[in-house]
Amino acid sequence: MYYFRVSIIALLILALAGCAETPVIKPPKPLPTAVHAPVKGGTYHRVVKGETLWRIARDNGIDLETLVEANGLEDAGNIKAGQEILIPVKPARPGTDIGPIPVYSKEDFIWPVKGKVVSSFGQKRGSTPNKGVDIQAREGTVVVASRSGRVVFSDDKVRGFGKTVILDHGDGIQTVYSHNSEILVRIGEDIRQAQPVAKVGTGGRGNSPYLHFEIRKRHKPQNPFYYLS
Repeated sequence: MYYFRVSIIALLILALAGCAETPVIKPPKPLPTAVHAPVKGGTYHRVVKGETLWRIARDNGIDLETLVEANGLEDAGNIKAGQEILIPVKPARPGTDIGPIPVYSKEDFIWPVKGKVVSSFGQKRGSTPNKGVDIQAREGTVVVASRSGRVVFSDDKVRGFGKTVILDHGDGIQTVYSHNSEILVRIGEDIRQAQPVAKVGTGGRGNSPYLHFEIRKRHKPQNPFYYLS
């Protein structure tokens, strides 16, 4: 508990200090890698140098508290490169059975919305590289499924990304649609390619309307330009 409080204090200092030099707080000894909690379903993420638990939670569309609880972590600020973090499956809404997901590997990917790419894959915003592409479009423009799949995630309040939808295409690939003004699909719903899934908005980062779009292969972000036709 003491180490957890120290980490919270450190985070508050960083938030108030802005661009000030990062303070170094070293606990007397590092905590061992936590034993994974018995969570049904999910995948494991191997921590890379400089990665934070908050970033892992954000990138996987789940809240930090869920990630801490799933991994039995006593100190959310003390994770190490090489450590494996369990990414639990986000539970579906009550009464919704997602079931086995069909494979749509024969389909190519299409652009989810027409517009100007204002931020490319890998382009940094501050110190964080873009894990997808940001496509500028008018607010309310319909966003379509890049490929047929099943809705496995839908949330109105993903920090930094706003209203977000994730489709699973059954072959280890998922597509992510964020920064929306409205979500048009439900968890567990099968979606055809080019079917509307959301509408462009200004939720999340920034004030101008655009779609944040990602393609992930086994949860690893891919360069969408390599996939889009």
